[in-house]
Amino acid sequence: MREAMWWSPDAKKLAFYKFDETPVKDFYLQYDQTKVQDTLDTEAYPKAGAPNPIVTLYVYDLQSKQITTVDTKFSSPVLGEYVFDVRWSPDGKELFYNRCDRKQKTLQLCAGDPTSGKGRVIVEEAQPQSWAENHPTMQLLEDKNRFIWGSERNGYKNYYLYDLSGKLINPITQNSFDAQGIVTVDEKAGVLFYLCRSGNGPYLQQLNRVGLDGTGDKRLTDPSQSHTVSLSPDGKHFVDVAQTIDTPPSSSLCDGDGKKVAEIVKSDLTQFDKLKLRKTQRITFTAADGKTTCYGTLQFPSDFNPNKKYPVIVSVYGGPESSGGAESFQTPNPITERGFLVASFDGRGTGGRGKAFRDELYGRMGIVEIDDQAAGAKSLNSLPYVNGRIGIYGTSYGGYASLMCLLRHPEVFSVSCSSSSVTDWLNYDSIYTERYNGLPDATENLVGYDAGRATTYAKNLKGKLMLYYGTADNNVHPSNTIQLVQALEAAGKHYDLQIGPDRGHTQMNATRMWEYFITYLILDTHPDRLKLVWNRRTREKTDSKAFPRN
Repeated sequence: MREAMWWSPDAKKLAFYKFDETPVKDFYLQYDQTKVQDTLDTEAYPKAGAPNPIVTLYVYDLQSKQITTVDTKFSSPVLGEYVFDVRWSPDGKELFYNRCDRKQKTLQLCAGDPTSGKGRVIVEEAQPQSWAENHPTMQLLEDKNRFIWGSERNGYKNYYLYDLSGKLINPITQNSFDAQGIVTVDEKAGVLFYLCRSGNGPYLQQLNRVGLDGTGDKRLTDPSQSHTVSLSPDGKHFVDVAQTIDTPPSSSLCDGDGKKVAEIVKSDLTQFDKLKLRKTQRITFTAADGKTTCYGTLQFPSDFNPNKKYPVIVSVYGGPESSGGAESFQTPNPITERGFLVASFDGRGTGGRGKAFRDELYGRMGIVEIDDQAAGAKSLNSLPYVNGRIGIYGTSYGGYASLMCLLRHPEVFSVSCSSSSVTDWLNYDSIYTERYNGLPDATENLVGYDAGRATTYAKNLKGKLMLYYGTADNNVHPSNTIQLVQALEAAGKHYDLQIGPDRGHTQMNATRMWEYFITYLILDTHPDRLKLVWNRRTREKTDSKAFPRN
């Protein structure tokens, strides 16, 4: 939450939070280490499994000068551990808020009486096998009583029509693919326009139209491409920008049924072709479970020769509910011009493919998503132009993923550049970690926490590892990297370390990172490596024929 006070519509009442951080242990960070005199930053930071702050919601009446406590734990001492998305009802008679339990398996949309403090439940969502969405869609209609509600109760995000009494009027959509957002509601016509994944592939976003009564759901866009749209105020036309990974965007004017009226503009690839750039390729691979089809991308240098062999660099984030965005045209990463292929993989746990696909990661952070990154990388090794040398890099969760890939799959990955990485989920905050990994105790998921701890695998390090952390990182604390360094030292392993003095949650110097990959993925295996010198000042190589610069 980034706000803690909310005025009623008539400005006569003020809702506000109170946080009691007494039970939360402080974490200390040393700031200004580059200055003559340093400072100390003290923050109450609830770690996974440790006590949370106690939150209370109040309403202050400006006229009576009375403060009312809103009972956010009515009917349940468990629900109300987290209270968020606070907002007033349009008429100011109730205070809406979301609440959930500590494990975040149940979410309730609630309404509190600002005078008595009594609460009631409007809608409940439960996902006992994993986690419930904390911020479901809620869009009020013009009557300020009915609202559209987003829910994953059937395994995919769909829309439902409710009234504020909590009555379900009717489902609006009942699809086996994810809705992605409401474009507009035409109440006069009784229809909803929404974006969703109803295309020929899971990442091809479409525009659909459906009646508010749940009838007549129709796709209005070409399922072979991915779309972003701008709808006219009367809903009778829309501008459609269509593209895929390897098809550049084009804009068209379409009527309300999706029929193309006119082409507005196409992308000009003249310069792209002049530079001989190669389009990004969509790839598929089988996840580590041996059955789930996953998707990725592969990028090539402009002088790519299928008869040669190339090292690969993988860009990763990999965290739960990450990635999985709608397809858009991708130009190749410039580092490909140094002689690399660049890949990315959307393994299990990422977004856009339904709840069960994301739930695969639950309680197994550091295992499922890492094994799928390795499965994707292994699939590239079957290509005749891949030489088996694979590097990986990322920041934050991507730093964790790139680190774990090197430690858990040394047979696949040769080099890793890991920035601002969690190395033990006991070091990270309660709300994020417990949401996806459960509680770190013997009755919940102590085994999962142990399995996802990077220090557990320090002894496995075989390849080249560059670590980075910012000394002022108050998100992923420096202790994460320091603990890993201690484990690597104890295991007698060689590693490289880059520090960001007085920097927060950041990534390592990009030039230094690319030098690292060039050194250990290209120069380290090149027969004339002593003649090939990477000059840090000019970014040029002495052997321009071996590594042409475009």
